[in-house]
Amino acid sequence: MKHLYRLSAFPKTADGGNKAGVYVHADGLSEDRMQEIAKDLGYSETAFVMNSNKADFKVRFFSPVSEVDLCGHATIATFNLLRDLGVIKKGTYTQETKAGILHLDIEDSMVFMQQPSPVFDEEVAKDDLMKCFANLEFHESLIPRVVSTGLREIFLPVKNQAVLNQLIPDIERITELSNRYRTIGIHAFALDDEVDAYGRNFAPVVGIDEESATGTSNGALGCYLYLYHSHKDYYILRQGYSMNQPSEIITKLLIKEDHIDSVFVGGSANIIG
Repeated sequence: MKHLYRLSAFPKTADGGNKAGVYVHADGLSEDRMQEIAKDLGYSETAFVMNSNKADFKVRFFSPVSEVDLCGHATIATFNLLRDLGVIKKGTYTQETKAGILHLDIEDSMVFMQQPSPVFDEEVAKDDLMKCFANLEFHESLIPRVVSTGLREIFLPVKNQAVLNQLIPDIERITELSNRYRTIGIHAFALDDEVDAYGRNFAPVVGIDEESATGTSNGALGCYLYLYHSHKDYYILRQGYSMNQPSEIITKLLIKEDHIDSVFVGGSANIIG
């Protein structure tokens, strides 16, 4: 029986998306073995699917260097795979993660993952961010800020898409700043007329210099845009274009009494091996 699958999550084109490993029936693996598999596979995250007495499934996520509480693109890959293998059908399911028990809506060709409600934390000094990137120009009115929908991250609004694509990251300084703010990295983004925003994600503290599609980040970005910009409940967000891996992520918000009650991020995934 095959256990380890390779998938691309959130692909916009045949070459797009973000690769993730998914290991099904992982109950017999030790934590050290899961970390070894994730390191050998070399993708930004690998998901390990197990039985749960609290939810429909338990899923643990490992980057090549450490375990992380939650991974959006690996979750999207996991549940698209389980549907395509016939393990699950269309409907609502739950997964037990280290970020909590989260709901998933399984559709014919997409999966939407619930994320924890957003937490808006401290603003980030522009002087500190200037040290992290060459060619950085800030958006004229939006502010850099730490936001979390399961993982703390610095959200950096830049002037436009041209500036976004020309950013040159200083990985050492991004790591230092991320550690200082207790975040996993920096998600830089630019507003756009065709879709809501384009983004680039840098998370060297968990072994990822740049990532082509990040579900958790784009869920939090949708919350940021709701609070500071567009006040909508549906966002189309793109990433990976500067890496020639075009990706598209959908973020849906459930709004109650003008507050974000629930966050869902979703997209498709393709088996690549």
